Amino acid sequence: MKTLANSETDKSVQDFIAAVANKRRQEDSRKLLSIMTEITGKEPKIWGVSIVGFGKYKYQRKNGDEYEWFNVGFSPAKAHLSVYLMFDLEQEKELLGELGPHKHGRGCLYIKKLDEVNENVLRKLITKSNRWNSNR
Repeated sequence: MKTLANSETDKSVQDFIAAVANKRRQEDSRKLLSIMTEITGKEPKIWGVSIVGFGKYKYQRKNGDEYEWFNVGFSPAKAHLSVYLMFDLEQEKELLGELGPHKHGRGCLYIKKLDEVNENVLRKLITKSNRWNSNR
């Protein structure tokens, strides 16, 4: 199995979140930490230098290389929270329409203010991403 630059580490999640300079991002990170811990039942881990991930699974790329990655996670960037989900968000247009202010990529939500999005919808999306957790 190969190792990615953003592999699981033993760094302290609490220390990482406490060091987030933007107070809103720090508060939102604590709330997301609580939500994701509740949904996944997994201990959060720092992946790389700035991602909080929950659970993990193995996957294989087309070239045969095998890697480990987290089931769901987030990163408190300066401009927004990045919420990493392990499925194609284009399949969830209806839920995304109910989420509230956000942007998204294929497997990532970008949220500026957590209190402006619908928490129930966010929980549904996180739960869908957690289905990849083979150790539930």
